[in-house]
Amino acid sequence: MAEKKSRAAARKIKDKWKAKVWYNLLAPEMFNKQALGETPTDDPGKLVGRVTEVTVQDLTGDFSKMHIKLAFRVDHVQGQDALTQFVGHDMTSDYIRRLTRRKRTRTDLTIDVVTKDGWNVRVKPMAITDRRIQTAKQRVIRTIMTKTVGDVASKQSIGEFVKGIISGDLAKTIALACKPIHPVSRVEVRKSEVWAMGEIAPPTEGLAAAPTVTETPATPEVVEEEPAAEPEPEKAEPEPEELAPEELPPEDEDEL
Repeated sequence: MAEKKSRAAARKIKDKWKAKVWYNLLAPEMFNKQALGETPTDDPGKLVGRVTEVTVQDLTGDFSKMHIKLAFRVDHVQGQDALTQFVGHDMTSDYIRRLTRRKRTRTDLTIDVVTKDGWNVRVKPMAITDRRIQTAKQRVIRTIMTKTVGDVASKQSIGEFVKGIISGDLAKTIALACKPIHPVSRVEVRKSEVWAMGEIAPPTEGLAAAPTVTETPATPEVVEEEPAAEPEPEKAEPEPEELAPEELPPEDEDEL
């Protein structure tokens, strides 16, 4: 009897795999909802929280960005599509090792920033100089990097900030800011992690501010003052019309 039960249990396990359905993993809107792959499950609720990694080369086709890995986590499911959110990026260890060589100084930094739309992101940039520098200069470079990354993040949304990291625009901004202290040969944002996702609140604030402008009209006050100039045509010329009678010429003739 025990053998029959074990065989029946084994058959049930195989049937569970047949009951699973494949769902499409889609990137967030900042990556135009591109397809990331597929994942199976027997319950759509189990998909929420799954994390998948994709290289930038797979999304854009750019071979030079194959060392950048993007992490996406499933947020919710719509039909056969599992929509994801960006949760961070990382660079391959072999790429970072190639950048660090002898007689060079590598300055690492970890900073928590908040984007314009309220996303809390932990960013880990690094700056590599062409030669060894003193520890005092490293401290100044870290201070400049902290201020630069914080200012850029506060003025950009999460989509713009992530695109700046991937394209290298943020690294160029950091390199230009550190140049007065010491020329930096290479700057890379080696890792980022999303700690808290922001809410879409700015559009509601913009709509609430619009009626306040329309509720303060200044034109009606000017229109009420203009009617004071209308009485002038009433005094204009009623009297000259009465002073032009046709009886005056014959009266002069009678007197003669």
